Amino acid sequence: MLKWIDIPPVWLAAFAALAWWQSRYLAMGLGFGGAWADFAGGVLVGGGVLLMLLAAAEMRRQRTTIVPHRDAGRLVQSGIFSRTRNPIYLGDVMILAGLILSWDAVLSLPLLPILLWVLERRFVIPEENRLRRKFRADFARYCEKVRRWV
Repeated sequence: MLKWIDIPPVWLAAFAALAWWQSRYLAMGLGFGGAWADFAGGVLVGGGVLLMLLAAAEMRRQRTTIVPHRDAGRLVQSGIFSRTRNPIYLGDVMILAGLILSWDAVLSLPLLPILLWVLERRFVIPEENRLRRKFRADFARYCEKVRRWV
């Protein structure tokens, strides 16, 4: 059961809940400034969701798992994976940034690098280690031409 709790959507939901709580109960009169923040927040949330959908579609097309704790059947290098090695995790961070902007949760800005750190330590590094062991030279070449985040 703990294995299913330790997945990126749960981490994103927890961080989003913290940001929402902060914006609701500990705003301290701080804000980003109205309509532009709502617009930018919407763009970030929409972009994050789009990245996730593109990645999920490409992984499905390649017939490999999207579940972080499982071994990949293939090294996906096409589609959105030709631009970033971790589009779903990047999407998670973009969604949190968008929610923080939309909710005027100024004091929650430190949650962004913390979420990035959690995703990298809990998921990205272990996944890359599994891919490195399984796909060796192909993964090394992929890492040379495609950055981890952006």
